[in-house]
Amino acid sequence: MTPWVLRLIVANAAVFFLRTGIPDELLRRLVLTPVLIPKQPWTLVTYMFLHAGLGHLFFNMLALFFFGPRLEVRLGTGRFLAFYFTSGLVAAAASVVFMPLASVIGASGAVYGIMLGYARYWPHDRIYIWGVFPVEARILVGLLAAISLWSGFAGSADGVAHFAHLGGFLGGYLFLKVYEKRSPAAKFKKKAAPPSVPSAGPAADVARWQRIDRTTIHPLNRDELDRLMEKIKTMGLGSLTPDERAFLDRFSTT
Repeated sequence: MTPWVLRLIVANAAVFFLRTGIPDELLRRLVLTPVLIPKQPWTLVTYMFLHAGLGHLFFNMLALFFFGPRLEVRLGTGRFLAFYFTSGLVAAAASVVFMPLASVIGASGAVYGIMLGYARYWPHDRIYIWGVFPVEARILVGLLAAISLWSGFAGSADGVAHFAHLGGFLGGYLFLKVYEKRSPAAKFKKKAAPPSVPSAGPAADVARWQRIDRTTIHPLNRDELDRLMEKIKTMGLGSLTPDERAFLDRFSTT
């Protein structure tokens, strides 16, 4: 088990089993109640460590145990922790918007974000529900999102914070979009991409490509160049794909 997955599980379990010694008044000050956030802003974090019962705690920690370690290795310890709490905070924000009068507890929002992150990187991994029914990670997340969406807007009276679950998914998605855009891999890809050439119009593009010196390029690229120029001649400039245009632009700038 990875470091922060272990620490989060231990922290959640410790709070649950020690809560009998915590005065009720203090416990109420740790629960997230949207209308009380201005007076109790710390509840945006503390609510993630409270659970309604042993089953609530068990299933949240079980999901964190299965999905968290691999994601922590993929993101790195610091980013994983930021990802976890971002999912939980957006889950709290969803509760503020859709359930302003309801009290919310549990790590479900943060854990749902973890599940989405897992499905993002390993979408075809099979998850065995109850150890029997195989479901791909992407399908599992899709089903959970659909259930939460339906139950949330249908006004389900099961006591489950469905909008917090949806907020967890949203928080995880937004975090990964920002992370992937700023990741070293994305920066390298952007740096390695051929420079774009401003277009002066279709005729100017074709004329520029026709001036490519075929003698300076590899025979395989030369064959591709001939194929694309013939394609333009027979099918028109609009038949080129973005990758084909990029290929021609790359050689026309050398």
